[in-house]
Amino acid sequence: MDKNQGIGIALLFIVFVAYYTFTKPTAVELERVQFVQDSIAQAKVLEENTPSSQALTKTTTTELPDSIKRANLAQSFGSFGEAMIGNSQIVNIENNLINLAFDTKGGRISTATLKNYMKITEDEEHVQTKNMLSLLEDSKNKFEYYIPTQSNGTVNSADLYFTPEAKGNTITFTANVGAAQSIKHVYILKDSSYHLDYRIDLEGFDQIVDRSNPNLRFKWHNYLDRLELNTTFEQYYTTVYFKELNEDSDYCNCRTDDKEEVEKRVEWVSNVNQFFNTSLMAENVKFENSIFETVALDKENEDLKLLKSEFDIPLNLSKSESIEMAMYIGPNEFKALRAYDMELEGIIPFGRSLFGTINRWVIRPAFNYLSRIIGSKGVVIIVLIFIIKMLLYPLMYKMLHSQAKMGALKPELASLKEKHKGDQQKVQMETMKIYKEYGVSPLGGCMPMILQMPIWYALFRFFPASITFRQEPFLWATDLSSFDVIAWLPFEIPAFGSHISLFTILWAISTVAYSYYNMKHMDMAANPAMKYIQYLMPVTFLVFFNGYASGLTCYMFFSNLFNVAQTILTKKFVFKDEKLREELMLSKSKPKKKGGFSSKLEEAMKQQQEVQAKKKSQQQKKKKKR
Repeated sequence: MDKNQGIGIALLFIVFVAYYTFTKPTAVELERVQFVQDSIAQAKVLEENTPSSQALTKTTTTELPDSIKRANLAQSFGSFGEAMIGNSQIVNIENNLINLAFDTKGGRISTATLKNYMKITEDEEHVQTKNMLSLLEDSKNKFEYYIPTQSNGTVNSADLYFTPEAKGNTITFTANVGAAQSIKHVYILKDSSYHLDYRIDLEGFDQIVDRSNPNLRFKWHNYLDRLELNTTFEQYYTTVYFKELNEDSDYCNCRTDDKEEVEKRVEWVSNVNQFFNTSLMAENVKFENSIFETVALDKENEDLKLLKSEFDIPLNLSKSESIEMAMYIGPNEFKALRAYDMELEGIIPFGRSLFGTINRWVIRPAFNYLSRIIGSKGVVIIVLIFIIKMLLYPLMYKMLHSQAKMGALKPELASLKEKHKGDQQKVQMETMKIYKEYGVSPLGGCMPMILQMPIWYALFRFFPASITFRQEPFLWATDLSSFDVIAWLPFEIPAFGSHISLFTILWAISTVAYSYYNMKHMDMAANPAMKYIQYLMPVTFLVFFNGYASGLTCYMFFSNLFNVAQTILTKKFVFKDEKLREELMLSKSKPKKKGGFSSKLEEAMKQQQEVQAKKKSQQQKKKKKR
């Protein structure tokens, strides 16, 4: 180890020590973490030790007289026992957008049917069936909270039977749990909206709740159904989102099982499918000590994923108190979610940073505006392509101009190959000199394409995330948010699937044809490998895009057609060989600026050639000595 290496290692060590010192949690932060862990542990102990589930199984499922049941329940749960006997009923409220079914046992939503959306299922013969789309309908779902009592252990709200009272779009569920104690669940559905006000009214709980743990432990377990034909993408975009107070929204990992334990108070939690969500928003009391978890299920399972949310709702221990919340149960519509002014629109996976910004504030408004004028979403895609291509034509012109000038220099480049036969590096270096001499930039054809990449990548995220394209047909595609199918295979190919997407095939063919047309006008002798990479790319991506949203592959195919048209028309009617030669000769006669990328590249190649020449000389000397 020389001196410089020793200094470098010492500096790295100092940086690590400084980083550890300055990022080490303070005593207050450590105390807060310990408090959260203790609270979670206490909640788990209470849940495990609660006799409710076992006691109810034993006392209410057997053929015992009601008097004996009440006595057994009263012995275990005191004043709550009376509310644990009853019959489950379904009560409905609705507006023009949604129908909500409630179960009187637990006083919770059992099914939410969206009237304007359909769920399409497909059997083994690929025969499709349409049904009304419903959320929260799985019988295994849990939407409950645990009440810590002073003398009767922990009571689960899911074990209580509520008495319903409906008035218009308002429904109230009441459970009397003592002489002066009651629980009310109040739901108010707004007209022409997916918004639902949700309130828990507690009366007399200051005499019931265990003051050493004055929190309701809320548990929401949601088995999400498979709602889309493209289950792979639906799984990718399905997870739990949440927003900590004064922080940006966050989420659990979409691809694998994940669990997030949150120390800060939480403003909302949302269970998100690819195009739909059920969100619970805290209003007067924020959620605390939260745990959010996603569990991926097997492909053979009828459910898509299991999403778990658990958190505390602190009580103020007053005689009468209300816990005010709100729910959104509906489609992932950007405008509707943004209206909450809580960053709830962040659940739509348009992407982060630059790409998300382009999707939210450029591409999304453009699609919405064009959709109001044009009925077909596929035609909207083509019109948008035309607009984008016209706006980016100056970049396209620059790229084609650079390619045309490089093509016009073919005679000079051909003479180089003859002059330096067998010395490929010398050919490359002399080629760079010629480009510099005639004022041609070898990157002139690349940079415009690189500048377009943010738009392309933004669209890559936009099509499978935007509900605008869900179940929208175009040509042979039945759903622009899913893959199109021109033929089914009798077997499944790993990574490719068991279907053939025609838009993907057409995109690959048009890409190969476009690359061939461009390459035949360019001299690739300096780097022949690039010639084959141009053809390898579309073949490689054929596997990936075969299962992608047909809206994107449709965009890519028609974008290629526009590229071909622009290229042919520009080269045929704009660029003339005589004018190009005149332009090149004029550029050659002008004094050249020193520096720049071309000069640096040329210098680097020159140095590399000198190094290789030196190595070759040393090898020859060694051979002579032997």
